[in-house]
Amino acid sequence: PAAACSRADLAMRVFDWKTRGSEAPALEGLDLGSLSKSPGSAHRAARKGRGISAGQGATCGFGTRGQKSRSGHSTRPGFEGGQIPLYRRLPKFVGRPTGPGHTKTEYEIIKVSALNQLDDGAEVDYAALLAARAVSKSKRKLNKVVGAADKLTVKNLKVRAHAFTSSARAEIEALGGSCIELSPTTGEPVAA
Repeated sequence: PAAACSRADLAMRVFDWKTRGSEAPALEGLDLGSLSKSPGSAHRAARKGRGISAGQGATCGFGTRGQKSRSGHSTRPGFEGGQIPLYRRLPKFVGRPTGPGHTKTEYEIIKVSALNQLDDGAEVDYAALLAARAVSKSKRKLNKVVGAADKLTVKNLKVRAHAFTSSARAEIEALGGSCIELSPTTGEPVAA
């Protein structure tokens, strides 16, 4: 009886199909892939500012006065009406900037001159450069290859890094090499 009771409840909860003129779905075949909207459950978007009889005319539901009724964004993200906002109330830590505008991506810089310590046609990544003692150990996870005063002399390199400056890319490719850009999250090559 308990199973029958819950089955009846389920039949009622799916949607009240009887009052809407549609046949109820078969509960045996009902799963996340075969769910459909209940007839009448989806409403079209409200057309605001198209006359007072619609209920969303004139002021479009924003009221008549005050900052929140004005056009455009009323306040920036993080603004708390003049009160010291959360990002300024929290303590500061060295090397951990906070607040708006502090989402800079920090890279470990690899100069193209460091690539000269490897052989022609080598496959270069940060681990290979560390092994060749061309770079020192770093706490940063992302690497960027940049141009340098000393020019690149090694040919046909396959360089793997998270970012390349345009000058470094041009220099590597001019000597028959290739630049393989890596995803900052997965470390896998990004499809160009």
